[in-house]
Formats: sequence, C-alpha cells, structure tokens
Amino acid sequence: MSHATSIYHQPSFLPFLSGRVLAMFAAQIQAVVVAWQVYDMTNDPMALAYVGLAQFIPMLVLLIPAGDLLDRFARKKILAASWILEALCSTLLLVLSLIPIHNPLFYYAVLMLYGCGRAFTGPAVQSLLPQIVPREQLAAAIAANSMLMRSAAIAGPLVGGGLYALGGGVLTYSICMLSFLGAALLLPWVKVLPQIKPNNTLNGSAWQRFTAGIQFIRSRPIILGTISLDLFAVLLGGVVALLPIYAKDILHVGSIGLGALRSGMTLGEIAVGFYLSLYPFNRRVGITMFAAVIMFGLANLVFSLSTSFVLSFLALMVAGAADMVSVYIRSSLVQFSTPDEMRGRVNAVNMLFISSSNELGEFRAGLSAKWLGTEPAAVVGSLFTLGVAGLWMWAFKPLREVNKFEDASVKA
Repeated sequence: MSHATSIYHQPSFLPFLSGRVLAMFAAQIQAVVVAWQVYDMTNDPMALAYVGLAQFIPMLVLLIPAGDLLDRFARKKILAASWILEALCSTLLLVLSLIPIHNPLFYYAVLMLYGCGRAFTGPAVQSLLPQIVPREQLAAAIAANSMLMRSAAIAGPLVGGGLYALGGGVLTYSICMLSFLGAALLLPWVKVLPQIKPNNTLNGSAWQRFTAGIQFIRSRPIILGTISLDLFAVLLGGVVALLPIYAKDILHVGSIGLGALRSGMTLGEIAVGFYLSLYPFNRRVGITMFAAVIMFGLANLVFSLSTSFVLSFLALMVAGAADMVSVYIRSSLVQFSTPDEMRGRVNAVNMLFISSSNELGEFRAGLSAKWLGTEPAAVVGSLFTLGVAGLWMWAFKPLREVNKFEDASVKA
C-alpha cells in the first residue's frame, strides 16, 4: 500500500482510533486497580470471580437490546453516551476510594453499571467503523484497530500498576475518568456516512427485530460460520488461563516468566496486526482463515507439551500471530457480509459470542485442568481446536471458498 493511501491518513479514522485507545487504556487500568482493591479488602479469591461476574451479567442481558438500538439510532451518539457512562463509573470508584468504603458490594454495584456501558461500547465501535473509512480500506482499518487494542491491553495493566503505586485509587480513577471523557470528546471530529435504515428490517416489536437479526445470521453461512468458529476455537482451545500453572509448576520461571509468556502471544499479535494495517491482503481469505486457526491450534499444542521456556515463548508468539490473522479475516468477513441496517444486531451477537468464549473459556480451562491435570487439559483443548477447524471447513463450504472479502457480501 502506498504511503498516500495508508489507512492512517484517513482524517476521521485517527480521532476514532485515538478515542478507542484512550478508552481501552482506561478500561485496562481500571480493571487492574479494581481487582487489586477488592482482593486487598477481602483476601478472598472468589471476590475476583465476582468482579468479572458483576460486569458480565449486564453485558449478557443488554448486548442484544444494544444491537437493536444501534440499528435504529445514531451510533456515534450511542458510543459517546456509553463512554460518558463509563467515565461516571470511574468517578464513582474515585469517590469510593476517597471515603474510603471497605465493603466490596459497593464496588460490585458500580461494576454492574460499568458492564451496562460496555454492552453498548463493543457493538457500537464495530458498527461505526464501516461508516468511517472507505470500503476498500475497511480490512486495513480492522487490522490497525486490532493491533492498537492489543498494544493497549499490554501497556494498560503496567501503567495501572504504576499509577496505583504512585497515587492509589484516587489518582488512577481520576485518569480513567479523564480518558473516557477524552474518548467521547474526540467523536465530534469523526465524520460518518449516513446510517441506512430501511423500514423492512426495523418494523415490528423489539422481539421481532431481534429474531430478524438472528434469522439473518442463520441464513448467512459465512457470518454464522465465522462467529461460531471463533466461539468454539477459543472456548475449547485457549491456554491463557493455564499460563500461571505452566510458569510456576512446569517451566519453573516464576512471576517474571509468567509476564513474559503472557507478552509472547501479544507480541505476535501486535507484529502481525501492524503489518496487516500497512499491507492488507485480500485473496483466498476463507482458506487462509482456517489455516490460521489450525496454526493457532498447533502452536498451542506445542506449548502444551513443551518443558522449555524458549520453545514455549516462541509457540505463544506463533499462536498470537496466527490468531491476529484469524481476527483480521473474521472481523472483515463479518463487516463485508452485513448490510448497514443489520450491523448493530449482528455485531451484538458477535460480541456476545466473543465475550462468552473468553469468560467461559477460562472457566473451561481451569475446570478441565482440575479434572484431567494441566498438561492433558491443554493438549486436549488444542486437539479440540484442530477438530473444530476441520469440522467447520466441512460444514461451512461457502466460508471455506471465499476468495475476496467483497465476495462475502454476495454469497448466501
């Protein structure tokens, strides 16, 4: 791609991406500090489970209604409102730190409100992106967005820990509040194409609109195959939740080694994401996506069996690189396959699948490690990922045969 046509030179994309990075940093910083504070006041590992549950429940309930609203009203305004709500939550956490209150129930209540905001943020961002960049640069925009989100996921917790050490919850939540507000204030500089709202897809009750969205997904093998592949591949084959056990008991590298292992996968993701944002490809995307999922499963299998730190680190880097290729193709296919009037509902279902695969995947990994042992659980999970890739290649032929992203918009 020539320098002049780089996605980074799109005037509306830069403020949009800057807002996303600010909000992502704030979310990552806040997640670390809330977890630390709640555990510090309770000394109960279950308190950390409740921190995740308090955010996941409202997301689970509100994601589908959020998708419906995003198809009916201005998405930029909804995204701004969700970031302002998240800024309000940071303000409430700041107040709790100032008082201070030593009852975790108040923190859980704020996190439930925060989960309500997150239910709108995810699908709003995904639905808004195709209204910001030209269609021919959408895939590059998705790659750039994914790469920077991964970068924020690394830096955010590190910054959060440092800020908390410097100024406690007061300093940290103040910065989170300002970051969320800054993200919302950048949106007026984001110019969007008009939102298409044909009457035939938005008539009837909320339930009828929801079922229309579900029926649309079921009628499109490319979309159904793409989002369900992500769900089951990560749900059954992820190894991230097992990294602390590998670092301590198998590789014997301690907490520093654990940090390195966690960064290994992310480094692979960031490197490939940056490359794809500059040099996106658009041929044989269907079979390439399946190849990436298979590579992800094989890399996890190597990690599962490895007793060498260097080999384990390299395997996780390969897994991260393969996952970024898969994310790039999956996200692009969903966007190209979905008409504008359906984006909110389709992206809400997609976000529901992603959230479920991440949250339930960690639970599955921990439970299977307890039942089978850590290494057998990791090996079985990796084999399940390979099995899912093979089964989906057979079951979703239109997905396997997609050549260019544009072809997805016309295939059934």
